[in-house]
Amino acid sequence: MTTAIVSTPTTQPVSGRTSYARFVGAKILGALGSLFFVLVVNFLLFRVLPGDPARTLGRGRFKTEEQLEAFRHTYGLDQPLLQQFLTFLHNTFTGDLGVSLRYRVPVSDLIWDRMWPTVLLVGTSTVLATLIGVWIGMASAWNRGGLFDRFSTGGTLTLYSMPEWWLGLLLIATLAVGIGPIPGIFPTGGLHSTDVDPGTPAYVLDTAWHLALPVLTLTLAYLADYSLVMRSSLLDEIGEDYLVTARAKGLRDVTVRRHHATRNALLPTTTIAAVNIGFVVSGAITVETVFSIPGLGLLTTEALDIPDYWVLQGAFLVASAGVILANLAANLLYGVLDPRVRT
Repeated sequence: MTTAIVSTPTTQPVSGRTSYARFVGAKILGALGSLFFVLVVNFLLFRVLPGDPARTLGRGRFKTEEQLEAFRHTYGLDQPLLQQFLTFLHNTFTGDLGVSLRYRVPVSDLIWDRMWPTVLLVGTSTVLATLIGVWIGMASAWNRGGLFDRFSTGGTLTLYSMPEWWLGLLLIATLAVGIGPIPGIFPTGGLHSTDVDPGTPAYVLDTAWHLALPVLTLTLAYLADYSLVMRSSLLDEIGEDYLVTARAKGLRDVTVRRHHATRNALLPTTTIAAVNIGFVVSGAITVETVFSIPGLGLLTTEALDIPDYWVLQGAFLVASAGVILANLAANLLYGVLDPRVRT
């Protein structure tokens, strides 16, 4: 009696480099899909509204049909919807975002000039909130239930529950205008003083002085995100078996915290930092309005008054693209820090 030997095909193991390349490709394709969806929404912002888009954009400024026809032809509103969308895609990828109805300058130039105050404000506050929030979360987790844990958790949640504009007004009233024995030491608004020459060290210090209260506002408003996530992640890691093994090997408790528990607990924070950029940008709109910072937030508020749809489209596109790129960077970094997510 003969026994048939059935050979089963063996799957070749995928190398780490190939696995990460597939991971990167999937994340990039997802980001491109999200960006295309944003472009579609951006194109349909006012075109799906009932009525004539030209009359909506004109806000009653055009009295004759000839003026309406000239406006439609100038902005391509007399073309079929599909042709308008293809033209919109072509103009967007070539940097042509239209002309501002208020400032009569190209929207791309206007956004480029206003972008850097917002990047400086949002970037500085995000870095500070991340560093301080992670430290608070670590200290709270290692002293769970202690006085610092209760005070920091309650304080950060209280700050997080405040609207950014209201917190900014409180800081202006106490630290800029002055209240009671507290003198006003910070500027109430603006980005620069008029009597400082650009390009000088005094100009840099003056800019930092004007940004002190806006940066403090956004930093305090988003401390709870990082501190609570870090605290929760670290508390989950404390009960893991590998920490007990590390202590059993004779490692000091400080070494176990820094080189084992903290490194693994930092992984969720990288994702939170990227996701929060979208919330910080939305908060920057109100903060820039309160402090009169000439950035994208204040530009968006000004564009809503007219409304200047081309500026609103450009600002929405830039803010959305920034959030998508930040999430893509966080996903790629997460894949480097934790190879398990590649599968």
